[in-house]
Amino acid sequence: MAFGWKLHGDGKRLTPGEVVKPDERLSWPRMVGFGAQHVIAMFGATFVFPLVMGLDANLAVMMSGVATILFLLIVRGKIPSYVGSSASFVGAVTAIRAAGGGDATVTGALLAVGLVLAVCGYVIHRLGVQVIHRIFPPIVTGGVVMLIGFGMAYVAADVYWPKDPWVALLTMAATFVFIGLLRGFLGRIGVLLGLVFGFVLSWVWDLVGGKISAPDAAGNVTEHFRVNLDGVAAADWIGLPSLHGPVFEVSAIVLVLPVVIALIAENVGHVKAVGEMTGADVDAYMGRAVLADGVGTVVATSVGGAATTTYAENIGVMAATKVYSTAAYYIAGIIAILFGLCPKFGALIAATPDGVLGGVTTILYGMIGLLGAKIWIENRVDLSDPVNLLPTGAGIILAVGPVAFPITGTFALSGIALGTIVLLLGYHLLRAGRRREEAHPETPSPEG
Repeated sequence: MAFGWKLHGDGKRLTPGEVVKPDERLSWPRMVGFGAQHVIAMFGATFVFPLVMGLDANLAVMMSGVATILFLLIVRGKIPSYVGSSASFVGAVTAIRAAGGGDATVTGALLAVGLVLAVCGYVIHRLGVQVIHRIFPPIVTGGVVMLIGFGMAYVAADVYWPKDPWVALLTMAATFVFIGLLRGFLGRIGVLLGLVFGFVLSWVWDLVGGKISAPDAAGNVTEHFRVNLDGVAAADWIGLPSLHGPVFEVSAIVLVLPVVIALIAENVGHVKAVGEMTGADVDAYMGRAVLADGVGTVVATSVGGAATTTYAENIGVMAATKVYSTAAYYIAGIIAILFGLCPKFGALIAATPDGVLGGVTTILYGMIGLLGAKIWIENRVDLSDPVNLLPTGAGIILAVGPVAFPITGTFALSGIALGTIVLLLGYHLLRAGRRREEAHPETPSPEG
């Protein structure tokens, strides 16, 4: 375990080209700011996905903090990561609900996936990183990172941006300025400043212009204020989320097991992205990362929370700030736990206007996607080779769509999960066919 972070420079600033490595930190007040930024970056998705799946969002936020701290302990502080509620399970959980499954059945199925994921991580750790290199070569890991980022584009484009296009545009532009032009600490927390700017802008616009006519949370066009603090006023200051145990049903477990492939690929893509950004060799910790994700999911779902996974939004924040210190993530985990225990603060963050999230997530998702391209460039991936080009291109389009592929009458693989499976299996099938062709070339027919 790593708790002894070295002070980076004077603890106040970074010179161009510098990064704060996982075992380093800036001054503690600055690290608290970075930790809060990570919580806010992940909060929307970690809050929304449990709601979509019918689970307690406040419990999901609290357990995401617990799972994040467990993750950091298991990887010995070598891989900075926040783990929050996973979108990969939404389709499968919808199918379980449609078949009559309740909260306990849902969390039981998610817990089973966590166990399988933890076992896979342990196997990867014991057999060595060469297993990962064979299954996830640079073309696959770069592609998975790219489709994770671009595969979330629909969230910004279809969910957040249409709710308030002008606020989204102005928030995005302001975040450009904060990240790109501000120096020192302020530039490093540009994402947080962008969110605050958008929140204040929305509030002032409500005062000056009144209500906006736009889709509400249910998708219906209504007249409403951009900033609604009714939930904050009604929420308690201190409260324990509702807990419940899991129930295991084989039919529900079978529905969610295919998601394991996507989760392993997401974890590998995250580790690869962190390695590329920090310049550190973190391959030896890939198995631990997958194991840690599985353990976090088991712990979270055992009390009724949502399954967890490494978070694309936080990769984007790291890419923007160049601060990869795990100290920020420990702080983020503690803040998330406190949020989970304080419904009023959770309601305040949840009150962030959709237009604001649209502007910020557009930047973050795009940066994540381009990190995948960076992995390709660094490893000189040959995209003229059809074995590389075809499954990667198809996987990205399936994720970006997002395209849904029906498995049963009530369950479909879609988006990132479907794109990841097509990319991974497509590449390896074509590669196996190529090797067989090279090993047994056709014998030229005799003339005559």
